[in-house]
Amino acid sequence: MYNNGYTLNEGLVIMEEKWFTVGKVVNTHGLRGELKVLSQTDFGETRFAPGSRLQLINEQTGKSLEVKIASSRVQKNVYIIKLEGLNDINLVEAYKGWTLKVSERDREQLEDGEYYYHEIIGCRVVTEEGEELGIISDILSPGANDVWVVDRPKGKGAQLLLPVIDDVLLGVDKQERLVTVRLLEGLI
Repeated sequence: MYNNGYTLNEGLVIMEEKWFTVGKVVNTHGLRGELKVLSQTDFGETRFAPGSRLQLINEQTGKSLEVKIASSRVQKNVYIIKLEGLNDINLVEAYKGWTLKVSERDREQLEDGEYYYHEIIGCRVVTEEGEELGIISDILSPGANDVWVVDRPKGKGAQLLLPVIDDVLLGVDKQERLVTVRLLEGLI
């Protein structure tokens, strides 16, 4: 691999892309080739809209297929999607368990103060005084606001649950992978 992000492949130079999961095929639906997809994106209405192009990937084998959404609807917390050209249950049965992904270049642009999970997980967390609190390991969405789970260094106590609110979150530096917070009374 070259430092500029390109990979040489049989004399052709192609751009390596990052792919992000937007959904997982959990089952088929009916006999006409529809699939039940558990959404793993905040942009389901865009990602699964008719005309959207996604990559369908089998994580175990590495097989992939570019697909185009023909139709979709939400039913009981899952999307029921139909892929263009696949009109029979026998044609889609094999895709159960596969993931739907979007390329980095096709991601939605976020507004200031909004972050993708992969931009936050793994960031170091420090207080406004510079005290190291740990590394963000997970993001929970229990209700009104997200909660970032911080794994504390050994001997520093249990995980810290940081509410993502203006009073606590002072700054996020995505380049430095650093989050600065103000600890409210009772958080530790």
